[in-house]
Amino acid sequence: MQPNKTTIRRRQAGFTLIEVMIATLVLLVGLIAVAQLVPASLSISTGNRGDSTALVIQQRVLEQMLDQPLTATTCTAPACPDAQLTTWNLGSAATPRTVVGSTVTIYNNNPVIDFSAGQVPGYSFNYTDPNDPFSAAYDVRWAVVTYVQGAQVTGKRFILSARQTGGNGFLLPAALDTTVEK
Repeated sequence: MQPNKTTIRRRQAGFTLIEVMIATLVLLVGLIAVAQLVPASLSISTGNRGDSTALVIQQRVLEQMLDQPLTATTCTAPACPDAQLTTWNLGSAATPRTVVGSTVTIYNNNPVIDFSAGQVPGYSFNYTDPNDPFSAAYDVRWAVVTYVQGAQVTGKRFILSARQTGGNGFLLPAALDTTVEK
């Protein structure tokens, strides 16, 4: 006995047009959500690269400053050869226990360089990263506190910070805060 056409149609399984449209809509919503994450992750990655480079610049500058004798008031051999400024001020015994140089503010009980204030000549410079294909520029600033006992310099405190020009928009740049004593 042969089945009639009505029986054959009822046994066939498949998706209706509405089911296919709902599945397509769910797939599109998922793809759009993932596509929106890509630009955000690229932006965060770029910001992190800039912050990492700024930290490396800070470390090189700080090492150069720490290599100088405590009595030195300037440093003429920059750690960043492409820096615009060749003479850096390192504080003076004439102003003991006073912050000199770039403006410092307190944030969460830690001293940080205030980038909203202008650059202070001798206590800041601009640096262009030669390894960056986009020639990213960095603003490097520092402040110094000199400690004196009698007429002798006994220590210096360096507060140093750098950030990519224009900043990262929402985060404070990292500050290196180091004290050197005899």
